[in-house]
Amino acid sequence: MQATEDLIRNVVQEVLTRMGTVPAPSASRGYQGRFGIFTCVNEAVAAATQAFEQLSERGIAERKRIIDHIRRISIDQCVELGTMEMEETKIGRLQHKIEKLKTLGERTPGVEFLRSEVFSGDHGLAIIEHAPFGVIGAITPVTHSLPTITGNAVSMIAGGNTLVVNPHPSGKKVAVEGVRRFNQAIYRDLGIDNLICVIAEPTLETADAIFSHRGVKLICVTGGPAVARAAMNSGKRAVVAGPGNPPVVVDETADLDRAARSIIQGGAYDNNLLCIAEKEVFVVAEVFDDMLAAMDRAGAVRLNSREIDALTKVAISTVGEGDHKHDVPTKEFLGQDAAVLAAAIGKKVAAGTELLFGATDESNPFVPVEQMMPFIPFVKCRDVDEAIAKAKHYEHGFRHTSIIHSTNVRNMTKMGRAMDTTLFVKNGPCMASLGLGGEGYLSFSIATPTGEGVTTPLTFTRERRCSMIDELRIIGK
Repeated sequence: MQATEDLIRNVVQEVLTRMGTVPAPSASRGYQGRFGIFTCVNEAVAAATQAFEQLSERGIAERKRIIDHIRRISIDQCVELGTMEMEETKIGRLQHKIEKLKTLGERTPGVEFLRSEVFSGDHGLAIIEHAPFGVIGAITPVTHSLPTITGNAVSMIAGGNTLVVNPHPSGKKVAVEGVRRFNQAIYRDLGIDNLICVIAEPTLETADAIFSHRGVKLICVTGGPAVARAAMNSGKRAVVAGPGNPPVVVDETADLDRAARSIIQGGAYDNNLLCIAEKEVFVVAEVFDDMLAAMDRAGAVRLNSREIDALTKVAISTVGEGDHKHDVPTKEFLGQDAAVLAAAIGKKVAAGTELLFGATDESNPFVPVEQMMPFIPFVKCRDVDEAIAKAKHYEHGFRHTSIIHSTNVRNMTKMGRAMDTTLFVKNGPCMASLGLGGEGYLSFSIATPTGEGVTTPLTFTRERRCSMIDELRIIGK
């Protein structure tokens, strides 16, 4: 078995070398010159460990120089890399693939988020600083392959760590190319290679190997329920950005035209691939028809009940058996354009149509399923209390993201307390909660199951306390 695995690895190595993806190994230079590209988890962790030891000898200013290279490449090469990701994954929208890379390069928190705390009193001085964990194992999704790596790399390296990434297999090529470019630029400037390592041929087995590797000190996962459970069962500290099914509530006091524009902007972004994106809307009966009319005015295309039934049949499928039977989005339509969804049911819409929508009842599978496609169901509710109750039920306790459109502060407060979500947005699109049109900072790893929230460099550090007893307190007696 080992001989077979070695043979496969050697063949993959040879192919990748011929493609120019992986430099041929050299005993004299170890892992230097690999630029983060590996097919073996053990080698990747060893290279990342060496890089961590080198990084530990550098200061904060040099961490910033490293991060600046990642930012520059993400911004300057966003069109090329975004196009590469779109061509490989074939989901989402090209303009948003490009925008995500550019925005993460500009807005991801860096070394400026690192801070120390000081306690000074009669018995001396205590300083609390934030130290790195070491090598972090990261799992990234197909929905945002290189963008997630970009954001994680900036925050993790800002905290003094290195990382080994197991990308989604359907986004591995752009992950490899992005990581190669990042490492090459860093190596040329600072002489450190393999700060970011990526598994070029990722599988479930390589993910498990990262989870169980003794050299990996922390796990960071961005993905669905299965990979989130695996990370939390790994026996290691895990930062888990799990699934969401963000509901929207619209009450009778809302600015309906603004609500419609916001729902389209957030729900249609990258064809609804964002975990924070609007997935279902609960509208009080008093303004339900007016809300649908506002969606029409804002440019979304309304489906009638027959069309919704037809779309549900082709776009939602059932998997599993017995107690594990459940609905999921059909892979064929995941992240596809609204025009593609419409064509599947024999409806022609303009190629630039951003979003389909329609009135359903709560039994329609589009309500409970995190559909990740640009169709949003609207459900009529008796009043705001019923709307909030349904929103809470269909958010499934993920405590990820919820949204309300209202000018009634009491209703906003009521929903915020009931939902208890990591992100709670009032009167805007979902992405405003990450500083895109609102205040705050940006990350594509939003750790809801494990509670860290929107990750920053501090998320990937551990506290260290240094105490001086009865000295260095220069104020007082």
